[in-house]
Amino acid sequence: MISLTKDKAMLEYELLSPYPNIACFVTTRSGGCSSGAYGTFNCSPFSGDEAEKVHRNQQKLCRSLPQLPHELIIPFQTHGVEVHIIDKEFIEATEQRRGELLHGVDAVVTKEKGYCVCVSTADCIPILLYDRENEVVAAIHAGWRGTVGAIVARTLDVMKEAFASNGPDILACVGPGISLPSFEVGEEVYDAFRNQGYDMPRISQWNNETGKYHLDLWEANRMQLLEFGIPAEQIQVAAICTYIHHDEFFSARRLGLKSGRILSGIMLNNK
Repeated sequence: MISLTKDKAMLEYELLSPYPNIACFVTTRSGGCSSGAYGTFNCSPFSGDEAEKVHRNQQKLCRSLPQLPHELIIPFQTHGVEVHIIDKEFIEATEQRRGELLHGVDAVVTKEKGYCVCVSTADCIPILLYDRENEVVAAIHAGWRGTVGAIVARTLDVMKEAFASNGPDILACVGPGISLPSFEVGEEVYDAFRNQGYDMPRISQWNNETGKYHLDLWEANRMQLLEFGIPAEQIQVAAICTYIHHDEFFSARRLGLKSGRILSGIMLNNK
């Protein structure tokens, strides 16, 4: 990853940086005005932070992008597998209707220029997709439940059905999240992945000292990208553990659920 702003409040992916027709970002903890467990650059409106501070942080984010977005589209996530397309019907809907459409959504897809689709995370895995052939972008929130439910594969299927997206045309970025060494799980979580047919030796590790399994959410989601036909060289994994680097990125396991969130977003620029 490379810095998008001088104060390192926002990062971008090297994989996507050669494409001037899109803008993408991942926020860090620095450079904002929030405080406490939200300190300082929390841009998520659903985390319990003060609305005014969130608004100010979002304004800074938008001003830092190459083009000012029409708006940030941030769904109310529930660790599910619902995917929603942001289209003209959504854009023209009332604010109340928009809220209803984005409630319980964990992945957003759009072909509309100037509308930045985003997801909020704090240990879960954010994934950004760009179909360079059909000009489509997507943002995905993949916690362990979403990963078990194959939300990445579901999002790719939506893109294929709605916009004719194909694997070789897609660039994928797997963002900062909890790593295998830090993600200790109970047997019920391990079994949930095994029952869905995951290659467990590939995505898990047994810790003899604790008698617990550890899971690799980065690899579990990368496998879904590969299975869709996205070439390995078109997938960038940030490999930044939020639990280890909680001083730079928000980590719910470190700070608690009432804390800030990393915001990851991607937008098709207006030409």
